[in-house]
Amino acid sequence: MKKSLAIVLMGVLLLLSACGGGSKETSGEKKEKEVKIGITQIVEHPSLDAAREGFIAALKDAGYEEGKNLKLDYQNAQGDMNTNLSIAQKLVSDKNDLILAIATPSAQAVLKNTKEIPVLFTAITDPVGAQLVKSIEKPGGNSTGTSDTHPDAIKNTIAAIKKFVPNAKKVGIIYNNGEPNSVVNVKNAKKAIEAEGLEAVETTITAGSEVKQAAESLVGRVDVLYIPKDNTVVAALESVITVANAKDIPTFVGEGDSVKRGAFASYGLNYHDLGYSTGKMAVEILKGKKPSEIPVGFPEKLELVINKKAAAEEGITLTEDLIKDAKIVGE
Repeated sequence: MKKSLAIVLMGVLLLLSACGGGSKETSGEKKEKEVKIGITQIVEHPSLDAAREGFIAALKDAGYEEGKNLKLDYQNAQGDMNTNLSIAQKLVSDKNDLILAIATPSAQAVLKNTKEIPVLFTAITDPVGAQLVKSIEKPGGNSTGTSDTHPDAIKNTIAAIKKFVPNAKKVGIIYNNGEPNSVVNVKNAKKAIEAEGLEAVETTITAGSEVKQAAESLVGRVDVLYIPKDNTVVAALESVITVANAKDIPTFVGEGDSVKRGAFASYGLNYHDLGYSTGKMAVEILKGKKPSEIPVGFPEKLELVINKKAAAEEGITLTEDLIKDAKIVGE
């Protein structure tokens, strides 16, 4: 009886062992390692959002997809510098395989906290001046990415002021002088304004809540407004547009997404494409390439974007000749 029971138990154990082994074999191939990518973005606005979406699209096209082999941790500082620093520290301590930093403050905060994790940046005005890389061609260190500074963007946008508002003399500029990218943009804009025989009138802000008041302070003092690629102001762009429309002040901006939101015109770039280019860099890094081996990328093309509704609101008469080469929105 005991011998028979022992035989039965051995049979059960063998059966269980076989079932266990079978489950491993039928579970399919060895699971692909999950890639962890942290994303930090300084503030929410359409251009930066589009860059992030383009980045994720490039990863997906290369076979990296959330829920399968990719884990994304997206954090937004909503313009708060203390939050921005905390996000950077968290993404580094979580030991992500790669971190994407969208806009200059985000990239600077991450690089203060890691020299080991590969860092990609996008929507950056001056990567060298912001000390994110040693040079454009040879970044060095653990970071590289894409800049949104096309050499002709500001110059062409300022030249468009003379084209669409020929009687303009003074150009109002609103920006946050605490953003290094804005300081560079405004410096370049002032050079272009002076080259066109115009005068720049600056007003600075420190928070989005001050933007509308800044716009109102320029009423009666300027003929047009120019809003650079300033994250704080662009995040509160509707405040500027409300004043501009009420007072018939044509508003030129630093990127095309702001035209879609109601500003009049810009020579802009496609931020989704910029983010997509950054995503392709991420794929290279995940496959073994070092950030120091990848030169910083730039937008390949610009397009004149005009908002027809804004033109009517801000007192600009458009002719077929004026808009023949433009992309028209707001119809």
